[in-house]
Amino acid sequence: MSYQNWGPQDLSAPAKAQLPEVPVERGMVLEDVQSGWVGAVTRVEKSGGMHVVALEDRRGKSRSFRLGFGFLLEGQPVRLMPPAPRPAQGTAGAGRTASGSVRVAGQRAQVAKASRIWVEGKHDAELVEKVWGDDLRVEGIVVEPLHGIDDLSAAVAAFRPGPGRRLGVLVDHLVPDSKESRIADAVMASPGAAGNVLIVGHPYVDVWQAIRPAVLGIEQWPVIPRGTDWKTGILTAFGWPHSTKEDIGLGWQKLLGAVRSYADLEASLLGRVEEVIDFLTAP
Repeated sequence: MSYQNWGPQDLSAPAKAQLPEVPVERGMVLEDVQSGWVGAVTRVEKSGGMHVVALEDRRGKSRSFRLGFGFLLEGQPVRLMPPAPRPAQGTAGAGRTASGSVRVAGQRAQVAKASRIWVEGKHDAELVEKVWGDDLRVEGIVVEPLHGIDDLSAAVAAFRPGPGRRLGVLVDHLVPDSKESRIADAVMASPGAAGNVLIVGHPYVDVWQAIRPAVLGIEQWPVIPRGTDWKTGILTAFGWPHSTKEDIGLGWQKLLGAVRSYADLEASLLGRVEEVIDFLTAP
């Protein structure tokens, strides 16, 4: 996607009926032609009998627009449609969640249990929610971001884990002899942790790397020189805006938008999340 193509476009040539009809998806970056507002889709809802999409811009501000004509997607005019309906139960490939689990027909979300999944940051939480969200709602398990694990020992002590109040923690870059591994070892040695706390991790610098490169149309993730902020370096390598926190947020939304199911993620993350879910839901 080229951010340089954003801006007023000539929509007079194509007739409305000829425009491609695109179902709206969370993370999709759109421009409202009339106002010039550019943002990532954060939610879609039905209000007053019509579908409305919320677009969050680079400064974190959000505006809502009615679905239909008047949007640009990757610089091209489209007719924005409601989200594609899920296949009916019983059809080929139907009845599966994004994690590959069998979807429970008619199952309502459970009341949240005391047990929790903790992840390092907002992006980790959004990725887990996108792939495993349906499963977690059935189990009544909530995912919470920690915003770093430097104070993990104190956070676990305050949580007071125990039977029926388990804690699963997913850590970035959990490799031998790392700072993260030393923090994890200290937590697991604390009173009450054994049998009630599980700390697992993936080997990546950031959860972004858990998205398979082929899903993004690249052979491998760019190698970022030591001393360079990793996310800034990644966005720079992709040729995307990278100067502000808002740029990083929009970059992540584009990456997250490429993920459709567990098949788009690396096995080293899949196994760890499934391990945590099994731990928290075991009798």
